[in-house]
Amino acid sequence: MPAKGVTFYRQEQTQHQSSKHVVQHSRKSSSRVVKKEQVQASEAMAEQAYTVPAFRERAPEGMQEYQRMAAHFGRDLVQLQQELHRMKVATKEQVDNIEITREVKGMMPLRKDYPVEIPKAPDFLISLRAHTVWEKTPVKLFCTVSGQPNPIVKWYRNNVAIEPLSAPGKYKIENKYGVHSLIISRCAVTDSGVYSAVATSPHGKATSKATVCVRRPLGGGELSHLPGQAPLFGIHPSKLEVTLLESFGVTFGTEGGFVSLVANMVVVPDLPNLPPEATWYRDDTLLMPSRWAEMSIGGGVAKLTLPHLNKDDEGLYTLRIWTKNGTTEHSAYLFVKDATPTVAGAPGAPMDVKASDVNADYVLVSWKPPNTTHEAPITGYFVDRRKSGTKDWVQCNDSPVKVCKLPVHGLTEGASYHFRVRAVNKDGISLPSRMSSGVTAAEVESDVEVIKIEGKYDIAIRQEELQGVYVTIPGPPTNVHATEINKTYIVLSWTPPSPRGRAPVWYLIEKCVGDSHVWQRVNTAVQLRSPRYPVYDMEDQKSYRFRVITVNKYGSSEPSEPTAPIQKVDPYGVVLNIGVPSAPGQVIASRNTKTSAFVQWEAPKHTNNLMGYYVDASLVGSKKWFPCNHRPYKHTRFVVHGLVPGDTYVFRVQAVNAYGLSEESQESAPLFIDAALFGAVEYATPSAPYGISLLNCNGSSMTLAWKRPKNTGGSKITSYYLDKREAGSVDWKEVSPNPAVHRTFTVENLTSGVFYEFKVQAANLAGVGLPSEPSKAFACEAWTMAEPGPVYDISFWEVRDTSVLVQWKPPVYGGDCPITGYFVDMAKKGSSDFAAVNAEPIGHCYLKVAGLETGASYVFRVRAVNAKGVGKASEVSDPVCAKALPGTKEIACGVDEETGDIFLNFEACEVSETSKFTWSKSYKEITESSRVSITSSGRQSKLTFVNAEEEDLGVYSVAVTDTDGVSSSYSVNKEELKKMQELSYNIKHPIVPLKTELNYEILEKGHVRFWVQALKLSSSVNYRFIVNDKAITSAEGCKISHDVSTGIIQMTIEHFTKANEGTYTIQIHDGKAKSQSSLVLVGDVFKVALKEAEFQRKEHIRKQGPHFSEYLSFHVTDECTVMLVCKLANVKKETTFTWFKEDAEITVDVPPNPMSGSCSLPIPMFSRKDQGIYKAVLGDDRGKDTSVYDISGQVFEDIINAIAGIAGSSASELVLQCTPEGIRLQCYMKYYTEEMKTSWFHRESKISSSEKMRIGGTSEMAWMQICEPTDKEKGHYTIEVHDGKKSHSRTFDLSGQAYTDAYAEFQRLKAAAFAEKNRGRVVGGLPDVVTIMEKKSLSLTCTVWGDPSPEVTWFKNEQEVVSNDSYKITFEGGKFASLTINSVHVEDSGKYSINVRNKYGGEFVEITVSVYKQGEEIPEPKLGQMSKPVATPKPATPAPQSAKTPTPAPSVKSPTPTPPPSVKSPTPTPAPKSPTPPRSMRSPTPPRSMRSPTPTKK
Repeated sequence: MPAKGVTFYRQEQTQHQSSKHVVQHSRKSSSRVVKKEQVQASEAMAEQAYTVPAFRERAPEGMQEYQRMAAHFGRDLVQLQQELHRMKVATKEQVDNIEITREVKGMMPLRKDYPVEIPKAPDFLISLRAHTVWEKTPVKLFCTVSGQPNPIVKWYRNNVAIEPLSAPGKYKIENKYGVHSLIISRCAVTDSGVYSAVATSPHGKATSKATVCVRRPLGGGELSHLPGQAPLFGIHPSKLEVTLLESFGVTFGTEGGFVSLVANMVVVPDLPNLPPEATWYRDDTLLMPSRWAEMSIGGGVAKLTLPHLNKDDEGLYTLRIWTKNGTTEHSAYLFVKDATPTVAGAPGAPMDVKASDVNADYVLVSWKPPNTTHEAPITGYFVDRRKSGTKDWVQCNDSPVKVCKLPVHGLTEGASYHFRVRAVNKDGISLPSRMSSGVTAAEVESDVEVIKIEGKYDIAIRQEELQGVYVTIPGPPTNVHATEINKTYIVLSWTPPSPRGRAPVWYLIEKCVGDSHVWQRVNTAVQLRSPRYPVYDMEDQKSYRFRVITVNKYGSSEPSEPTAPIQKVDPYGVVLNIGVPSAPGQVIASRNTKTSAFVQWEAPKHTNNLMGYYVDASLVGSKKWFPCNHRPYKHTRFVVHGLVPGDTYVFRVQAVNAYGLSEESQESAPLFIDAALFGAVEYATPSAPYGISLLNCNGSSMTLAWKRPKNTGGSKITSYYLDKREAGSVDWKEVSPNPAVHRTFTVENLTSGVFYEFKVQAANLAGVGLPSEPSKAFACEAWTMAEPGPVYDISFWEVRDTSVLVQWKPPVYGGDCPITGYFVDMAKKGSSDFAAVNAEPIGHCYLKVAGLETGASYVFRVRAVNAKGVGKASEVSDPVCAKALPGTKEIACGVDEETGDIFLNFEACEVSETSKFTWSKSYKEITESSRVSITSSGRQSKLTFVNAEEEDLGVYSVAVTDTDGVSSSYSVNKEELKKMQELSYNIKHPIVPLKTELNYEILEKGHVRFWVQALKLSSSVNYRFIVNDKAITSAEGCKISHDVSTGIIQMTIEHFTKANEGTYTIQIHDGKAKSQSSLVLVGDVFKVALKEAEFQRKEHIRKQGPHFSEYLSFHVTDECTVMLVCKLANVKKETTFTWFKEDAEITVDVPPNPMSGSCSLPIPMFSRKDQGIYKAVLGDDRGKDTSVYDISGQVFEDIINAIAGIAGSSASELVLQCTPEGIRLQCYMKYYTEEMKTSWFHRESKISSSEKMRIGGTSEMAWMQICEPTDKEKGHYTIEVHDGKKSHSRTFDLSGQAYTDAYAEFQRLKAAAFAEKNRGRVVGGLPDVVTIMEKKSLSLTCTVWGDPSPEVTWFKNEQEVVSNDSYKITFEGGKFASLTINSVHVEDSGKYSINVRNKYGGEFVEITVSVYKQGEEIPEPKLGQMSKPVATPKPATPAPQSAKTPTPAPSVKSPTPTPPPSVKSPTPTPAPKSPTPPRSMRSPTPPRSMRSPTPTKK
């Protein structure tokens, strides 16, 4: 039983494999039988016994048919039961076999199914390489062979088969992973020969040959090696055994960076002072230590460091170490990519710059061109030179040279030079190449021969001295010919003359056009001493003849024989060895590793001095190429590294020579990089179709339709197979040996009146899928109804959250007359209540249904309509959910910014490997059209209108096949088309939009900058400035530049003079766009610009020494102090600073400090007296600078206004102050001066200063006094302080109680002032202290005053003194009072006082008298103080009231009115309310603390 199961399993597998590949042929195979039996067995096992289904109750007219069918089934019942029994037995056996198969399969190791390969002849992917080795060293020959089936490889030497057993240990043959190798151990000289590997298979034979040359150490013969291999130079014996361990691999670097190649090794014996000898090679060039390469070995490590990477360093690097048995070596490739250019789009730098043909007249510089993939083509090159020992590079050619070599002349004889090259394209200039090695410009050939005698003496012999005759004038040169011809120049060479004459010679070159004899001198300004020279200035399409004349100091020779006509050659012409090479041939790419590919190609037919090849790669579909190598590679095979596993690439190759790059080769076939992914894609058979429906029947044939499988199995469905049976039969029969391609099929040769059932199977690359469920029984009866049949193939597109597009195909049966329209019915999923979507029939096979519920599922059916009525409804569609796919995007309409083409673009939210974009107009697929073009790549698809017009209006839609209904539509209407046409026209006929027109500005140093700004510029913009109809280029004194990022184009004239007057124009070309802008700079406008330029030039000169960075200006502080300030620059310790006013030096308290960067001069209490011319002088040994500031006129007004602004802001409220003269209103502020614009108003009328109204002020306040006020002066008073911008006002209401109280206080003060003026008082004459000796006479005399005349009373120690013998009192004329003591005694010492009074009051004055005896020391006087006025009682007669203290009593009411609570009091002091200001406020009137002699009236 197990053995049988295994056999069945193998048989089934074989049958399954065959069914995968014979999809389009007949299915009459064992696999079909097995599958059919399996299906039938499954059906049989599902039911234990066959039961005739109960039919639904029939109508009477259908009873006869029912009875016929029942009789038919009854006759076959016995036969069916027998067949069922047989199937049960077979099914049980098959189930047992399947179970055994599963067990065996679980025990078997996992076996990977490889796809069947297409037969292929043998081919060498990697051929044998020639080797030159030393005797007794091993050599390994290897190759890689491909083919299907795998070919057998045999090895031959000189066409004799190699048998390893014939020489044991001599040969070793290996085959690992497709790499075949032959190892020859300890080679002998006799092993030299031609070795070949022959690969053989049933499909052909291939051979690869290589030469092995074995040399003896002392043989000395010339070595032979292949290009690209490191040659073996000499032999280096060693006693060390070296084994390489970890070595450097493929390395990637960037220009300007650095990289280190490191190899680890084991050295036996390991001697620190004797490391192994190692040599490094790049390709076949031996590397030496230099500034570009640093080498080290020791400690088991060999290291090569490239500190300044350049593309010159790219290549195959080989490390060769000499060992005891010969050499051991390791190689790996180093890739160096271009550095980021300074200008976007600029090309990469050239490489391998070399100087050759060096002589005193010129040096031929050559280089290799860089690779260009996405950059614009190179238009030429600039060559720069630099003298050794200097850092300045000088450009050699004014215009770019197109060939990769240039003769550089104009060199200094004897000087050493380095050269570098820069590539140019339309976007900019590349970074410079690595500089060349130094060469010396000197004459190589000489007519002087130097002979040394015994190493002491030198004998110089000239060539002319060896001539037999004495000749002074040289002969003509001979053999004048062109050694190099190209489109830019030609190089003439000739043989020096003989004889040369008796002096150094030089040469003159002449040319003529064609066969004319008009000769023109070529080198008019250069003396040629070398027998070759490059000639420029040759016109295209013209031929020239040349001749050369020899000249020395004695004269010139006859002209040489002229050359044959020479014409410049187009480098892209067909002349042999002139121009770029032809394109390489076929490119073949094959897998190498998971990150690399092996690319080989055929050499071009015309090599034209080939330098090498550039290989480019591109991801399939990206159209973006990137370089694989950055330095020309010499061979026709290359390993491309750094690829991404799993991606698909195509490759192309370009050939390179001195004229540039050839055309690209054809692209290779796409190559998958990761080989493991190639055979990993497995496909399954599709699921079963469903929904079989009948579309038409004519009595002998039926047209069927069905729905595609829900699962395609991962590949496209290629065909469908149909089976049929009669309704009462169990045997299925194939409808046709040829499968159906579409989902409709007409089954022929049917019997009329018979019921048929059908089933369908789908097939793809994996095979035939499961069959569908049997259809319902269709009666083969001809359709004769007048209405149309059902539509079919209902599909859904553009599914969105609230809408869906329903499409269908028209009925196959159209009825008696043409179809006129369709009705669409809709119902929610699970419901049978269909509702019509359209009230009127539509004439096309699609309808967009809107207003759906988001997330709800719907089903649809369609009915066709003709003139006879509405036909049969279609089958109900599959449900569709009104929900847009995640990431769904709509078609976007736009205009290409480059070409101006109008396009529709669609980006699919999902695609599969087999997806295709299908575009339609009005939902009819666009196959071939002259109106549009369609391009698709990845997820993107674009429909471009060739020339959009009104006939292109309509609805455009796109659908993505093999997806879950990804689609979209777009309606192009007339209005939008017009808008797009205008935009397209603007792009096809563009202008450069300017943000600003041409303008100018004056810069420092007096430079004038002309500039224009565009809204957008590309890196390829071209422009030119035209001044007075003359184009200007960038040169010394005039610099022209632009900035793409800002869109600014500018021209700077460094020295602007009268000669620059005129019209300035700029013309801009940016791609296809153009623009122009002009500026007229003449007359007064030019004079203003010239004046400003000269001023800025002088300013620049001034600023070279100490100077004012900011000239004098004023500033007013918060305290109203005026400060003159200035800022200084470029000062030092020795710099001095001085202030002047009206040329008189100002001495300040704090000396100015220039090192602080600023100086200031304070002017406090500023007023009109401070007007004048102020000057600040700054100077040292570098020069001096002066700043003058005239404070007068407007400047003075500005300062006053600034002071008024601060003072007005600080002004207090108006304060009322009563005086004996009247009522005064005062306003206190930080500073006040009469120059301030201050106005007083009474009832909105301005007050002028007069006897009645006096206006004045102090430094701290402004006041207005009403003299002798009356009721007319009542009302509102306002003060306004104007600062030039605004006014600051304060108001006081002098009316009502305020006026009454103020007026009373004024009367009181007026009376008090009158009494104070007329009261009795001592005017003067009395001392404070008197010291007198005893017995002397003392007279105290004073002057008194009063109106009326006062009374005088004297007191001693507060006792009244009366006149007697001792005391004599006199009062003369009412003015002079005296007290005389004739003879004083000690008792007369004491305190004396005088009381002077009248009716208005009086005062006491005290005198201290001290008497001492004769002989005593004079006592120290004790100074007293002047007695303060003391109020004395007034006489009763004149005074109506008793005397009181002059201070107002508390009971006296204040003259200041009390305002209501809501009104602010004008008095700043809260209580007691008084018109007088607080003591803390200064006042011009005497303080109230001095007592008035006039008593207060009650």
